[in-house]
Amino acid sequence: MERAHSLLLDEEACNQVGKHQKAEFILEWLNHLKRLLPVTDRVDIRQNQRCLVDQLWEILINSPSGPTRWLLAHCLAVLYRLGDPIPSNLMVERCNDIIRSKDDSPSALPTRLAAIACLGTLYEQLGRMLIGCFKDTLVCLLKAMKSAESQGRYEIMLSMERILRGLGVSAVSCHRDIYKVVRACLTDRSMAVRCAAAKVLLELQREAAFLWTSELENVATVCFRAFEGSNYNVRVSVSKLLGILLAAAVEPRQFTAPRQGARSQGSLEEVMELLSGGFLRGGGGFLRASGDMLKGTSSVSKDVRIGVTQAYVVFVSTLGSSWLEANFPAFLSLLMELASHVRATQTPADAAVTRRCVSFILRSTLGSLLGEKAQINAVKQLCLAVATQKRAVDAALTDRNVETKVSSADVSASQHMLVCCLLEMGALVQGLGSSAAPLLTDTTTALLDTVISVLLHPATLARLAAAWCLRCVAMAMPSHCSLLLDCCVERLVALKSSPDAVAGYGAAIAALVAAVQHCPLGIPHTKDKMVLDLAEDLLRSASQNSQISLQRTQAGWLLISSLITLGPAVVEHHLPRLLLLWRCVFPASLREQEMELRRGDYFTWQVTLEGRSGALSAMKNLLQHCRELVTDEVISRLLTPLTCAVALLTKLSWSIVYRLRVYELLALLHPQTYQGNASPLILIKFILVDNLNQTCSELSLLPPLCHCDDLPLAGPALHDTDHRYIEEQLHSSSVGGGSLDNDPFSLCERGYEAPAPLPSPVALATTSIHLFGAVFPHIISILEQFVETVNQLKGQRQQTIQTHLCAALCSLLKVLQLNRGSLGPEEIRPPALSLLLGALESTSPLLRCLAAEGLARLVQVVGDPGFTVSISLLCFDRLKTARDAASRSGYALALGALYRYTGGISSPQHLSTCLGVLFTLSQDSTSPEVQTWSLYSLSLVVDLSGGLYRTHAEPSFTLVLRLLLSTPPTHPEVHYSLGRCLHCLITCLGPDLQGNGAAVSGLRSSCLVACGVMQDSPDCLVQARAISCLQQLHMFSPPHVNLTSLVPALCANLCSSFLCLRRAVVACLRQLVQREALEVSEHAIALVKELPRRDNTQLDVTIKEVGLEGALFILLDQESDFSLRKDIQETLVHMMAASATSSKLAHWLKLCKDVLSATTGGGQLKKKYFIDDCFECVEWKKSGGPFTALRSATRCFAMECVCRIIAQCETADPAHFDMPLAQERRLHDSTDFLVLHLGDLVRMAFMASTDHSDELRLAGLQTLLVIIRQFSAIPEPEFPGHVILEQYQANVGAALRPAFTADAPPDITAKACQVCSAWIASGVVSDLRDLRRVHQLLVSSLAKVQSGREASSQLYNEAAAAMETLAVLKAWAEVYIVAVQRSKQKESSHRPADPSVSSLASDSSGSESGGAGLLKLVQSELSTLSRLWLAALQDYALLTLPQEYSSQLPATGGSFYTAETVSQARRHYTSSWAPILHYSSFSLLIPLFFHSTPTSMGNRSSVGGAKSPEDINTDRLHLILGISVEFLCSPHSEDQMETITSCLRALQVLLEVSWPRAKIGNDQVSVELLSVLHRLMVTRESVSVQLAVLDLLQRIVAAAHEHIREKRHSAEVDDGAAEKETLPEFGEGRDTGGLVPGHSLVFGALELCLCVLVRKIPQLSPKLAGTSPIGSAWTLTDSDCRLVASALCVLSELPSICSPEGESMNHPFSHANTTIKGLAWLECLKLFLCVISGPSSCVVDKVSLLTALTVFLLSAGPDVCTIEPLHKLCLQRFTTSIDSKDPLVISDSIVQVISAYICLLPPQKVERSRPQTPQELLGVLEGIRAMEALIQAADESQCPQLVAVLLPLLISFLLDENALSSAPLPSRSLHDSALKDLMRFGPQHPAVFRSLITTSPHLKSRLQAAIKGNQESLNIKASSANPAAHSTGKSSPSITLKTKFL
Repeated sequence: MERAHSLLLDEEACNQVGKHQKAEFILEWLNHLKRLLPVTDRVDIRQNQRCLVDQLWEILINSPSGPTRWLLAHCLAVLYRLGDPIPSNLMVERCNDIIRSKDDSPSALPTRLAAIACLGTLYEQLGRMLIGCFKDTLVCLLKAMKSAESQGRYEIMLSMERILRGLGVSAVSCHRDIYKVVRACLTDRSMAVRCAAAKVLLELQREAAFLWTSELENVATVCFRAFEGSNYNVRVSVSKLLGILLAAAVEPRQFTAPRQGARSQGSLEEVMELLSGGFLRGGGGFLRASGDMLKGTSSVSKDVRIGVTQAYVVFVSTLGSSWLEANFPAFLSLLMELASHVRATQTPADAAVTRRCVSFILRSTLGSLLGEKAQINAVKQLCLAVATQKRAVDAALTDRNVETKVSSADVSASQHMLVCCLLEMGALVQGLGSSAAPLLTDTTTALLDTVISVLLHPATLARLAAAWCLRCVAMAMPSHCSLLLDCCVERLVALKSSPDAVAGYGAAIAALVAAVQHCPLGIPHTKDKMVLDLAEDLLRSASQNSQISLQRTQAGWLLISSLITLGPAVVEHHLPRLLLLWRCVFPASLREQEMELRRGDYFTWQVTLEGRSGALSAMKNLLQHCRELVTDEVISRLLTPLTCAVALLTKLSWSIVYRLRVYELLALLHPQTYQGNASPLILIKFILVDNLNQTCSELSLLPPLCHCDDLPLAGPALHDTDHRYIEEQLHSSSVGGGSLDNDPFSLCERGYEAPAPLPSPVALATTSIHLFGAVFPHIISILEQFVETVNQLKGQRQQTIQTHLCAALCSLLKVLQLNRGSLGPEEIRPPALSLLLGALESTSPLLRCLAAEGLARLVQVVGDPGFTVSISLLCFDRLKTARDAASRSGYALALGALYRYTGGISSPQHLSTCLGVLFTLSQDSTSPEVQTWSLYSLSLVVDLSGGLYRTHAEPSFTLVLRLLLSTPPTHPEVHYSLGRCLHCLITCLGPDLQGNGAAVSGLRSSCLVACGVMQDSPDCLVQARAISCLQQLHMFSPPHVNLTSLVPALCANLCSSFLCLRRAVVACLRQLVQREALEVSEHAIALVKELPRRDNTQLDVTIKEVGLEGALFILLDQESDFSLRKDIQETLVHMMAASATSSKLAHWLKLCKDVLSATTGGGQLKKKYFIDDCFECVEWKKSGGPFTALRSATRCFAMECVCRIIAQCETADPAHFDMPLAQERRLHDSTDFLVLHLGDLVRMAFMASTDHSDELRLAGLQTLLVIIRQFSAIPEPEFPGHVILEQYQANVGAALRPAFTADAPPDITAKACQVCSAWIASGVVSDLRDLRRVHQLLVSSLAKVQSGREASSQLYNEAAAAMETLAVLKAWAEVYIVAVQRSKQKESSHRPADPSVSSLASDSSGSESGGAGLLKLVQSELSTLSRLWLAALQDYALLTLPQEYSSQLPATGGSFYTAETVSQARRHYTSSWAPILHYSSFSLLIPLFFHSTPTSMGNRSSVGGAKSPEDINTDRLHLILGISVEFLCSPHSEDQMETITSCLRALQVLLEVSWPRAKIGNDQVSVELLSVLHRLMVTRESVSVQLAVLDLLQRIVAAAHEHIREKRHSAEVDDGAAEKETLPEFGEGRDTGGLVPGHSLVFGALELCLCVLVRKIPQLSPKLAGTSPIGSAWTLTDSDCRLVASALCVLSELPSICSPEGESMNHPFSHANTTIKGLAWLECLKLFLCVISGPSSCVVDKVSLLTALTVFLLSAGPDVCTIEPLHKLCLQRFTTSIDSKDPLVISDSIVQVISAYICLLPPQKVERSRPQTPQELLGVLEGIRAMEALIQAADESQCPQLVAVLLPLLISFLLDENALSSAPLPSRSLHDSALKDLMRFGPQHPAVFRSLITTSPHLKSRLQAAIKGNQESLNIKASSANPAAHSTGKSSPSITLKTKFL
C-alpha cells in the first residue's frame, strides 16, 4: 500500500495486484489524494491536472464501488477547484452523457452512479462557475429519476443536495422543478431514498421560501405520508424537515428574498393546527378521515404520530429557548388541546400513545432547552393550566343543569391534559431539586394546593399522576415530605367517606412514603407508625360502607406496600403487625377457603380479591426490599396464605390482577419453599392457559430472554435512541401501552422516572413465562403439548402461541443454566428441539433471536458432546436446503449462538466448515437480511475462537473489505454487521497489529481502509461502529491511528442527533485522552479554526472559545443518558489529570469558574440566524459566553473538578503551595501554580456554598474544607507573621453562615460544622473578634441541636438529627482541643503570644492570646458539651454491643437516637466517636469532671439512687477505657489508622491526670490494655502508631510506679519508719511469688518491649540471629532508633515496680537490657570510629560532626572516653577543627571542646594564630563565652581546673606595647576583651591566678607588658583628647590597674 501514497496513480503497481486488491489499492490512493490535494502547491496540481483527470476518469468508467465513487467525486471536484477550473464544463458534459446512456447492463450501473456523484460534488465545489451547465444537468437528472432503481434514486437525491448547496441562490429558477420531483421521493418505497429526499428539501428551503409559505400545507401532507411505514431514520429526517419548515413559517429568516404572491407570516395557531391535523388524521385525504369519523375508529398509524411528535420537538428546538419562554402559554394551550382531542383518545391504547407523545414533547423542550429560571416559570404555567382545568371539572361536576352539565367523556378527556401537565411538573421539579423551593412559597402559584386538589379528580389516572407529582416534590425537597404526609393524612381522615378522596389521598400518601427511599435524610419514625395505623384503620373500616369498600381496601394495602419500601430497619419493628394482617386477609386453611367459596356475591368477591391482591403485592415488596427479614420462620407463616392463594386460582380464573400478583410473588420465592404446599401442576396448568389466551407483546416479552448483543438484529427499535420513550409505542400491545392506572402499586417502585406499568394481560403473560422456568416439573407431556398446540394453529394465532411457548421454554433453559440443573431424560429433547427449530424459521426477527439463544442453551444444559455435534450438523444441513431468507438467517445465527455457549465447533475441522458456510451466506447479495445475520454470526465465531482463528484472519479481512465496497449504502444493516466483524477481527489479532511485517502491515492497512469506508457511511450506526473499530485499533496499535483525522471526525459528531453515535464518540475520546490528552485538545481547536463560518456549529463555537473541555461541559449539561454522562465526566477527569497541573491550570480553573457562574438567564441560546445542517441558533449572550444557565448537576461536577485539581497539585510541584517560590518561578519559567489562584478557589467555593441547590452547597462546603486544609499553613510573603488565607476571612464566614439557618438541612449543617472546626483549628484567624464570628455559628448549631431534639415536630428521620448532633459535637471537640493545645504551648514556652494576634483594646479579653481567648470562649459552653460528649460515648458503647447483648439496649433508645433508628444511626456514631473520645479525654483534665457534683451521663436520669462523685468518675473512666479497648481489640482495615491514632492519643491524655492514672495503675485493666497494645504493635507497621503505643506503655508503667511509691509512702507513715529497721516490700511478685503471665503488668510490658527489640534488632533472638545479610552493617533508621530507645527506657523502669520476688524473675531481662545497651554502645563506637578515622575531606558538615562527637562523649562515660584510639582520634578532630579557616567551625569547635574534652586537652593545643578578620574574632569570642559558662556551671571541685585552662588562654591573646600599636583591629579587640576578662576573673579566683603567675614566669611577663602597653595607649588617647592638660603636666589615670590581687 505504500506505492499508493503518491500524487499520481501508480498504474503499474495497480495492474500487478488482483481484482479485489486492485479495488483496495485504488481506494487507498484516493484516500491519500484526498489528504494530499489541499496541501499541494497549485502549480504542481496544474502541471499534473490533465494526467490526474485521465486517471480518475478511467476509474469512473470501470464500475467503481460506492465508497470509491464518493472519494473519486470529491478528489475530482477538489482537483478542478484548486487547479484549472475551465475544463470542468467538459467533465460535466461527459458525466451527463453517461447518465443519458441507455445501457442497462449491470456493469453500467456503477458507472452511472459514479457520474451522478461526480456531478453533485463538482457543483458543490465549483458553484456558480458551472451555472451554464446547470439546466442541462438538471434535465438529465430529472429524466433519469423516472427510470432509476432505488440506488439510482438515492444517488440522484444526494447529488441534488450537493448541487443546491453549491449553487445557492443561483438555482432559484429551478427550485420548483426540483421540489416536484423530490416531493414524490418523500414517499418512495426505499427508506434510504426518503431520507435523502428530506435532506434535499432541507437544503432547498434555505433559498426556496415557497416551501414554508405557499406550499407549507402540501409539504406537511407529504411529510405525514412519508411517516407511514417508515423506519427510525426516516422519521428523524422527515421530522427535522417538517419542524424546520414550520419554524421558518412562524419566524421567517430576514435574509431571504421577498416573497411575491405568498401568504403572510404564519401564526403559531396555524402551524400547530397543521401538526395536530397530521397527528389526528395522518396523511390521508378527506374521505379517509370522514370514514374514520363514521366508524368511530382511528386509522392513523403509530408511525405517523411518532413522526409528528418528533416534528413538534424540532419545531420548538429550532425556534430556540427564548421563543419558547415567550410563547410557552400559547404553545401549552394548543398542546393540551391535542392531548384531550377525541380522535387522539378513542381507545385506551390511543390515549396511552397520545399521552406519551405529548409528554415527550414537553420533556424534550422544557427539560432540554430551558435553564433553571425558565423552568421555574414553566412550572408555574403548567400549574396554572392544571388549576384552570381542575376548576372547570369541579364546576362541571357541581352543575345541576342537565343541559350544561358535562358528560363523562369530557371529564375523561380532561384527565389526559392533567396527566401530561402533572408528569412534566414532577419531572421539572425533580430536575430542579432544591432550586425549586421558591415555587412552594409562591402564593400566586399555590403549586402544592393545586396538585393536592387533583387528588379528588374522578379519574383514577389523574389522581395517580398527582400522587406521582407529589412524590417528585418530596424527592426534590425532602424537607417537605413530612409536611405533605401530615397534610394528606389529615385530609384523608377528614374525607374518609369519599371514594375519590380515599383513593386519591391514599395514593398520595403511598407515593410520599415511597419517595423516602430516595431521600437519605428520611422521615421521622412517628410517620411510618402513623401510616401503618391509618392503613389498618382503612382495612378494618372497609366493610362498614359498601360504596367505598373497594377504595379503602386498595388504599390500605397500597399504604402497607409503600411502608415496606422504607427498608428492613423500619419494617423490622412492624413485621409482627404485618404478619397478622396477612393472616387475617387469607383463610386459615384450605377447608375454610372451600366454605368461603360457597357464599358471597360478585361485589363481595371483587373486594376480597382486591384485598388479597394488595396483600400479595405487599408480600412481594417485602421480598424485594427486606430480603434479610424473610427468615425461615417468616416464610413458614406466609406459606398458609400462599397455599390458599394458589388454590384459589382454580376457582376464580377471571381476575387477571389476582393471578398476576400470585405469579409475581412465586417468581421471587425459591420453588423449594412452596413445593410441598402449592402444587406445580396447578401452576403449570394456569401458566399454559395464560400463554394461550393472552395477547403477545414481543417487545416486553422476548428481549429479557434474548442475548443483549443479538437484539440489534431485530431492528432499530431495540437500539438506545433519544426517542426510545416514544419509539417503544410502535411495538406496544393492542390492549394498550404503559400507563399508571394499569397498576397503582407501581407508585411504590424505586426509580426517578414516572412508572408506566404494562396492561395487566401483557404483564401476566410476561410474569407467567418467568414463573414457568422456576416451577417446571420435568414432565415430557408438557413439551409435547407445546408442540401439538403450535402445529394445530395457523397464521397470526400460531405465531402468538409459538412466541409464548418458546419464551416459556427459553425461560426454563435459562433457569436450568443458572442453577446448573439438568433437563431430564432424553425423551424431553425431541419436543424441545422441535419447538425451537420451528421458531428459527419464523418471520419474526425477535423470535428467531430467541430461538437461536434457546437452542444454544438447550445444548449447554444437555451437556452431551454428541448432541452438540448433531445440532451443529443439523444447522449445516438446514442451511444447505433452506431457500427462504428467514430460515437461512435463523440457522446462521444459531451457529454463532452455539459457539457462544458450548464451543461445539471449536475443533479446526468444524471451525473451517462453519466459516465456509458463513462466508458463503455473507456474500448472498440477493438477501441483505441473510447477509446481516450471517455476518453477525461470523463475528461471534471470530470473537470466541481466540488464537484458533488467526489462521483465518487474512481471508476474513479480505471478505469484510470486499463486502464493504460492494454492498450498496441503501442497506446499512449489512454495513453494521461488517463493522462488528471488523471489530472482532481487530480484537482477535490484538497486539500483533503492532508488527512491521508485510502481512501485518497489509492487515492493518485493510483495517484503516475499512474504517474509512464506514466513517463515510450516511448511517449513524455504521459510523458509530467505525469509531469503535478505530478505538480498538488505537488500543492495540496507537502509532498507526492518525489523530489528526480521527479527532476532527469525533468532534464533528459530538453533538449528533443520534445517541449511539454520541456514545461512540465520547467512549473513543475517553480512551484517547488517557494517553494523548493535549494532542486531542489541540487537534479539536485546530479543526474549528480551519472550518469556514458556514460550517460552524454550536459546538464549534464552544470549542473555539473554551476548547474541547468546554464543549464537553455543555454536552454534559444537555445529556440525560446516564452512561453517556458518566463517560463525559471520565473524559474530563482524564483531560484534567493530564494538563491541570501544568500549563493549562489557569484554563481549567477559569473553565470551572465559568461553569459555576453560569446561573443567569432562562435559556442557553438566543435565536438569531440559522447555520449548517442542524440549523442551530448560536448567537451567544455577550455577558454569559458559551455557558449560560447550566444545571446544578453540571456545576456540582465543576466543583468536584476543582477538588480534583487541588488533589493533583498536592502530589505535583511543591511550588503549588509555596507563594514566594511560585512567584519567583513564574517570573522565570512562565509557569502557573495553584497558590496564585487562591482567590478564585475561595470565590468558587463561596459561590457554591451559598447557592440555592443543596447538592451544590455540599460540594462548595467540601471544596472550602479542602482549601482550608491545604492553604492554611502558607505564609503571606508581604506580611510576615500572617498566612495567605487570612485575607479571605469574610468569604469563609459568609459561605458558612447560610448553613446554620433554622431551615438548613442536617447534612449541610453537619458539613458546615466540619468546615468551622477546620477553620478554627487551622490557626488562620487569631484575632478574637474574628474567632467569635465563626464561634457564634457553632454556638447557634449547639442551640439548634438542643432545641431540635426536644421539638415535637421533626422534618427528617431521627438518624439525621443524630448525624447533625454528632457533627456538632465533633466540631466543638476539635475546637476545644485546639484551644487546649494553644494554651499549653503558651504556658510551656513562657513567651508572649504570637505577634500576629492583634490586641483587643476595646474588649475585656483583648490582652489574652488567641489560644487563651479561644479556650475562654469554649469554656462558656463546656458544661453542656461535656455532658453531651459523654452521652454520645455512652450511646456508641451501647450500639457496639454484640448481637446477643442487644436486649441490653434501652427500650426508648439513647441520648441521640431512638430504638427504631438504631441501624441508621450506628454509621453516624461510627464516623464520629473517635474524635469525640479523644477530645473527651482532654476534657477530663478539667476539675468539672472529677471533682463535680454527681450527675448522670448524657441526658438520662440515673437509676438506683444518687451516686457519689467517685462512682460517677469511675463509670466515666471505664466508659472511655472500654470503648478504646474494644476498638483496639477488633481487626480493622488500614484506612482506619486515623481512628487508631485518636484512640491512642485519648488514652495518653487520660494518663496525664492523676486520678485516672491512679485508677489505671491500681487496676487489672492496665494488664488488659498492655495485651491490646501488644497485638496492635504486631499487626500495625505504621511508625506513628508504634511510637504512640510505646509512649502509652511508658505512661502506664509510670502510673504503676506512682501507685507503688504511694503505697510505700503510706506504709512508711503508718508503720513509723524511724522505729523499724525494715519495711514491707511492695510491687509485682510479692503475693504471687513471681510474674504471672496474663496478670502481670511487668510481664506484659516485657513482652511488648521484647517484641520491638527483636523486630528491630534480630541479633537478640537465636532464631533470627542469622537472618540479617552477611557482611552488611547493622543500620537503624531514625524511627527505629526512637522505637528502640523508648523500649529501653521502659525496660529500665520495670525493676522499680517489682517486688524482690518479681525482680528476681525480672533479672534476666535486666541483664538483657544491659546487654542491649552494651550492643548499642559497641555499634555506636564502630560507627564513630569509622567516621572520625576517615579523611576529614569526606565530611562535608564539620559542625554536625563536632556536635555528634560531643553528644557521644558526654553520653558514653569515662569508661568509653578513656579508650586510647577513641581519645586520640577525637583530639585530632578537635585540633583540626580549631585550625579550620571557617569561623563557624572555629567557634563551634571551641564550644564542643570545652563541653566535652577541654579538661583533657593541653593548653598548647587550644592556642592558635590570632584572628585577622571580624568573623574569626567572633569565633574566638564565642569560645571564650562558652568557657565562662562552663566555669559558672561547674562544681566547686572542678572549677579551679577549668580556670587554670582559661587564664593561660586569655593571657595568650594579650599584646605588648610594641605590637599593640601595629596590630590589626580584630587583634586589638581581642586584646581588649581578654584584658577585661582577666581583670574580672583575677579577683574571683585569686588562688588559681597567683599559682599560675608563680609557676609560669613567661605568662607573668606577658601580662605585665600587656598592662603597660594598655596604660600607654590610654595615656595617648587622653592626651589627644585634652591637649591643654597634656601641655601642663601628666594627669593621674582614672582607673588604676592592679597586678596584685592578694
